[in-house]
Amino acid sequence: MSSSDGSIERRLRALVGPDGQMTTDDDGTPNVAPSTATGCALVLRTASAEGWRVRIVGNGSWIPPDAPAELTLSSRGLGQVEDVHAADLVATVQSGVDQHALREALADRGTWWPVDAPGDRRSVGSLVATATAGPLRSGFGNIRDHLLGLTIVTADGHILNYGGRVAKNVAGFDLTKLATGSFGAFGFISSVHLRLRPIPRADATLTTNDRRDALLGQGQAILDAGITPSALELLSPVAGSTDDWTLGVRLIGSDATVEAERAAVAAACTARWTSLSSRNAADFWRDVQQRATQHATTIRVGCVITGLRQAINLVLHHLDDATITASIGAGVVRWSGSASAARLQLLRRTAAQVEMPVTIERAPWPLRNELGHFGLCREGVNRLMGSLRHTFDPQSTLTVALAGRQ
Repeated sequence: MSSSDGSIERRLRALVGPDGQMTTDDDGTPNVAPSTATGCALVLRTASAEGWRVRIVGNGSWIPPDAPAELTLSSRGLGQVEDVHAADLVATVQSGVDQHALREALADRGTWWPVDAPGDRRSVGSLVATATAGPLRSGFGNIRDHLLGLTIVTADGHILNYGGRVAKNVAGFDLTKLATGSFGAFGFISSVHLRLRPIPRADATLTTNDRRDALLGQGQAILDAGITPSALELLSPVAGSTDDWTLGVRLIGSDATVEAERAAVAAACTARWTSLSSRNAADFWRDVQQRATQHATTIRVGCVITGLRQAINLVLHHLDDATITASIGAGVVRWSGSASAARLQLLRRTAAQVEMPVTIERAPWPLRNELGHFGLCREGVNRLMGSLRHTFDPQSTLTVALAGRQ
């Protein structure tokens, strides 16, 4: 399909609707952004019937629109915070709302969504589709813990609703769990029902610098003392813009709770802590978000908390020390940099031997296609994944590399 074909463009414009958006990607692929789930369904239903391949993107700030396709379906036209019930601590937002806009809209209602994934301007749909969580995962859990449900448009144009204020299960699937972290393999997320929290009264950040292993020990001491910081993040020198490794501790809650935890952290550790001002703390955590987007490739390694040292050693051995962050309380190591498919595959295979999954969170299409976001799974899992993909995408309309070619 060529974007120069006037009849195709007119047809897409009719499908998108008067309030939707239509542009062209750098590679000449038409990029359509309907403003409703119905518009998304019309686009996908037509693509499935015509045999057009479709790549799904959010606002293009995380995974680039570079997969081979005849059409790009974007969430840029779905930018509304539809409903906020502050008393019930729930909200419904369209998938194209970015983190920054969502934060501001919720703050006006005295509420907060405790997710701080890398990439400050990423859309909510992107966060859900990739299951990307940031430092706050240590204290508040992963993305699934903050979702009540969602609306997804399947590749053949069916609109399926699950959860929210009106729960509806479809075909026996838990769509929220299935779509979260699927990288768009099962359809296009058009809206999301969020579980909120009240805006905390106090928010304190402490930092210290030292050798990596010494800081891992300090982080473990905090956990051993029964303290659960909202964030407990270890940053490599590049990630922290310092000459040594950095440990950041974030304490969120009531004034009394934060002060008690601050004293408990000081008692549990031998580190000399620096208490950041509110402005400096905001800059510190924002920089952590943004540095994961400074390179073309970002991966995350999952492990048990006691395996963090080994996980970081594996990354350093097979890759480099470009940008590394580790959520000590969650057992997640994130690396961002440049590496060949061969080096990443060797890391993945080595990590698999010690049961540490390596997920390709973002990368150029040739690397995603070669390795897959998850890589090869066990035989039974591959069969199940293939069956589920056929259920939601019977014509293989969506261009998503989950398993890769190796």
